[in-house]
Amino acid sequence: MLVAADYPFLSVLWTMLVFFAWVIWFWLLITCFADLFRRRDASGGKKALWVVFLILAPYLGVLVYLISNNEGMAERNNQQAQAQQAQFDAYVQTVASGGGGGAAAEIDRAKQLLDSGAITQAEFDQIKQKALAS
Repeated sequence: MLVAADYPFLSVLWTMLVFFAWVIWFWLLITCFADLFRRRDASGGKKALWVVFLILAPYLGVLVYLISNNEGMAERNNQQAQAQQAQFDAYVQTVASGGGGGAAAEIDRAKQLLDSGAITQAEFDQIKQKALAS
């Protein structure tokens, strides 16, 4: 109990606040570096200068980067989110449509061939049995 008396409650809250602020700042620093290396409009020299500035003056560098590149960061994040969504949608469509594999897809293709007259009922039954067996 002697230790608790040496570290009052307000000091605990202050320490937690400082730690939380440090975690937020560190997250912003990582975000700035990620955005910096994702940029296609900045040359290698410009990126190197930003890296040096972010390392030598980290607090000021993060704030300056966020203020000067906020619109570009938002656009790049939006483009990345749209690309990921389009990729996910394409994946879901390939899986939902059979994806070119599976017994159900093979039977469906055979049924289409049967309906178009390209194969006979016996051939359809044979394809169906083979698809169900595998």
